[in-house]
Amino acid sequence: MNPKFNQMFEQVSLPTGITLKNRIVLAPMTHMSSNADGTISDAELAYYARRTGGAGMSITAVGHVTETGIGFPAQFGVYDDRFIPGLKKLAETIKQQGSVAVLQIFHAGRLTPEQAVPAGQVVAPSAVASERPGSPEPRELTDAEITSIIKDFGEATRRAIEAGFDGVEIHGANGYLIQQFFSPHSNRREDRWGGSVEKRLTFPLAVVDEIQKVVAEHTKLPFIIGYRFSPEEPETPGLTMEDTYLLVDALKDKNLDYLHVSVNEFWSKPRRGEADTRSRMEFILDRVNGKLPVIGVGSIHTADQAVEALQTGVPLLAIGRELIIEPDWVEKIESGREEDIETILTKSDQERLVIPDGLWNAIIHTPGWFPMAEDK
Repeated sequence: MNPKFNQMFEQVSLPTGITLKNRIVLAPMTHMSSNADGTISDAELAYYARRTGGAGMSITAVGHVTETGIGFPAQFGVYDDRFIPGLKKLAETIKQQGSVAVLQIFHAGRLTPEQAVPAGQVVAPSAVASERPGSPEPRELTDAEITSIIKDFGEATRRAIEAGFDGVEIHGANGYLIQQFFSPHSNRREDRWGGSVEKRLTFPLAVVDEIQKVVAEHTKLPFIIGYRFSPEEPETPGLTMEDTYLLVDALKDKNLDYLHVSVNEFWSKPRRGEADTRSRMEFILDRVNGKLPVIGVGSIHTADQAVEALQTGVPLLAIGRELIIEPDWVEKIESGREEDIETILTKSDQERLVIPDGLWNAIIHTPGWFPMAEDK
């Protein structure tokens, strides 16, 4: 291996006591390939088996914690014990490759497709529609429903423990329910769940507390709890970097194992509110100040790009689309074959790369999502 890549292969010890073999994380990516009943499919097991061998930690696609919290077609569920056998197969598949297995969990909130829930009953903190085209106006959740959903996150975590996962990642990013409670755009409540920024933090922190309580009750083994967040929103009103600093301050005192920043480009700059030219990732690293590990992410394709990102001081780096294009990305760098890394897909690559039909169709029909070339 080229010595300039040594940093990538240093071990990382998480606060809970679990040690990762290197600094590379398989990013959570929607693959839309679960069975129609929400159970884990053979296609997604094969997909994970093909691309988790190199990563120190692998975070699954997200599972929904309530039946009506689904966000995508062909998504797996974690809201009932009947899903545990399939989840166990998924955890075993990842761990057999030598990677630490983390289950991402969420509720889609106002981004739930109307056709996916009974009578199209989409729910959210407030009756405010997303600005995404075609979004419905959701029904405002009651206090009792909110309390129930918090318990659902705990129950999903219990199932992750019983299935043999090494941890869970709380999906508080990308405009889904947890972020909706924190956002001034989607949360217009004036009760204990909204109003001031401190009250808008109540739901996210209650989810963390519930999950930590469940972990303490159901396992004596080290169990990872991570939290993913989006640092800003484009809407007005919407989350700003100043809001995110308050979120980070609250989370870094919660004894979590890591924070995972959700951005499309690692080097992207703040939308507003910061005068200097550093990236959002660098501002967040400063705010965390080494209190717990941070996972950086965003359009990292080559080994040199990964090294440049790690030089910011970010402890962990999530690789997403590139591990779809090149499942052996980590192994090729480790064996000195970084020049052989593929960074472009062709339309005949699906079978070779073990990409499920749902994900492949999304890739083919979403221009610009992946770099595509004509068949060789």
